[in-house]
Amino acid sequence: MWPTLVASKIFKKRLGSSDFIADYPSYNGPLLGIVDIDHNSRTILNDHKDTQKYKVFVSTWNLGGIAPDEDLNLDELLETCNNTCDIYILGFQEIVPLKASNVLGSENNEITTKWNSIIREALNKRDKAEGRKQNICPNKDENSAKYFEATQDFECIISKQMVGIFISVWTRGDLRPFIRHPSVSCVGCGIMGCLGNKGSVSVRFQLHETSFCFVCSHLASGGREGDEKYRNSNVAEIFTRTSFPRGPLLDLPKTILDHDHVILLGDLNYRISLPEETTRSLVENRDWDSLLENDQLMIELTSGNMLRGWKEGAIKFAPTYKYCPNSDIYYGCCYQGKRAEKKRAPAWCDRIVWYGKGLKQLEYCRIESKLSDHRPVKAMFTAEVRVLPELKSLHSFFLSERFDPIKTTLSTTDEFVCTKRSSFRL
Repeated sequence: MWPTLVASKIFKKRLGSSDFIADYPSYNGPLLGIVDIDHNSRTILNDHKDTQKYKVFVSTWNLGGIAPDEDLNLDELLETCNNTCDIYILGFQEIVPLKASNVLGSENNEITTKWNSIIREALNKRDKAEGRKQNICPNKDENSAKYFEATQDFECIISKQMVGIFISVWTRGDLRPFIRHPSVSCVGCGIMGCLGNKGSVSVRFQLHETSFCFVCSHLASGGREGDEKYRNSNVAEIFTRTSFPRGPLLDLPKTILDHDHVILLGDLNYRISLPEETTRSLVENRDWDSLLENDQLMIELTSGNMLRGWKEGAIKFAPTYKYCPNSDIYYGCCYQGKRAEKKRAPAWCDRIVWYGKGLKQLEYCRIESKLSDHRPVKAMFTAEVRVLPELKSLHSFFLSERFDPIKTTLSTTDEFVCTKRSSFRL
């Protein structure tokens, strides 16, 4: 027990930091200056809320410590030409190699800055030469102008790294005034039970009157019988130790499961409880049903303790792990001799599951990028959000054609570091 306590003391500041990067300072006050609402008034307001639906994009990608090229194309992952979501959550694992210098040393934000730049470019494609919006999807019909107007000006509201785990949250610019109380909470479950080579980075915010929590995780690895217990233990630690500030009125969710909409994403590392030869044969025959009957996460979702009651969409894609470098061949089939001794049976390690009412999954699939030994996975949801009627009317009023869009001269490269107490320009 004492190594964990000592390590926690040494690394607490870095692993437990509540700082995060954002394009703008966060806003934690009431919407439109509505203050001093007593309990009875709050109850009345809660009973008279409308519901709006927003589209939410979620992805997870274990990068295996490989840095992206500057010209990495994320169009297939984000589907910016076919679908436009209101909120984008991109989660990564092993954004840096999990070597001792990265686990024990200070964090370098160069790699996260690079990824945020790539994400920004993908979400906000512009004709820089002419300084105006351009048609990046030439096959679009005459409604393309409206499409581009909707897809521009995505802003980063939260960006946070803990060793190899990284999560970046983006929203449409017109939604930013209605997003409050962004916060992060990091939990290390790795070496000595507390270092950040494994664990989670959780982010939360409130959109209108509905709270969201996204938990980007990298759980314990291992394909031996019984290793799933370590992953379940990691989940228990994450649920227990993740904590958010309650806010000035002490009315904000504190734990993960207190939020209205909760999504767990990441390299959850759950394997298939079958002999390796059987697993490989079933994968070759694309017999997903037989494999999923023995999938450890599926078993945990239906009859386990930590994730019982959580939901996952139908899996209709091949296992996402583990591939040979720059190949469509699973590891263990491409090497001979000593290197072949350390085989890794294919598994659906990369998953997205959710908890709570008001979320409906529209899509769940993998992307065929060969950047790492994992294939990225993405999901799209519609999320029900409670909106005060008067705010809904004002939102529509200010976005109507009676008002010209507000132009800002703030550079897209400007960022703010958001802490518990202050925000300031870097």
